[in-house]
Amino acid sequence: MRSMLAVFMLAAGFVSCGANNDHPLDNQPKTDTTKGGPAIDVEPYHNQLTGQEKEEGWELLFDGTTKNGWHVYNNKSDGSAWVVADGTLHLDPKQKKDWQTVGGGDIVSEKEYDNYHLKLEWKLNAAGNSGIILFVKEEPKYEHTWHTGPEMQVLDNAGHPDSKINKHRAGDLYDLISSSPETVRPAGEWNQVEIISKDGKLEFMLNGTKVLSTTMWDDQWKQLIAGSKFKSMPDFGTYKKGRFGLQDHGDPVWYRNIKIKKL
Repeated sequence: MRSMLAVFMLAAGFVSCGANNDHPLDNQPKTDTTKGGPAIDVEPYHNQLTGQEKEEGWELLFDGTTKNGWHVYNNKSDGSAWVVADGTLHLDPKQKKDWQTVGGGDIVSEKEYDNYHLKLEWKLNAAGNSGIILFVKEEPKYEHTWHTGPEMQVLDNAGHPDSKINKHRAGDLYDLISSSPETVRPAGEWNQVEIISKDGKLEFMLNGTKVLSTTMWDDQWKQLIAGSKFKSMPDFGTYKKGRFGLQDHGDPVWYRNIKIKKL
């Protein structure tokens, strides 16, 4: 009898655990109470801020349910090919024209930023290509975001031909500086990005590791541009305040947990 009761209680415990995993309470941030003190936020559900992040001044740039705060570069459209799916901002390139998506295009933030700490996550399909573009100046005289904005490369290093080109691999400051060490994860897996810009100092972090550090707008910066594919673009990399851009390179890409803190 005692053994039958034990089996019953064990089975009930499995059912209870399964229910809790399937239905998180009120979609609130998880808390950690294992150390005996008051509960503290440890990891938010996607596209939410913890209490600590709110106190520190973080803001969401993507709410997980709408495309509010984003629009196609030099266009009032929010881009029909950019869809919100399962809490991600996803480029769905069902139809392509040249190297971009019909109904797509690079999308940019509504606001401009100068000194900031940006965080986000991305993933790609095999052989995918995209980019996170910084200090974008939105004016009709510039046809594309990358005519003014430097780019953190988003790439499947194992499958895309660009990976064979120096300074074109994931985490690189595209065509300007190679990142190191290489910490990008395989296609289909999420990558965590942090970009810190403070008074001309620029740092890239990929999956928790600093992979690049440089100074913008000084003589060395100008020399980097002069030796790159952007040398014929007189205003490239010159703006000290601008929008963020997410690149449509014609491949499926997903972004989430896009948040920023002004510095």
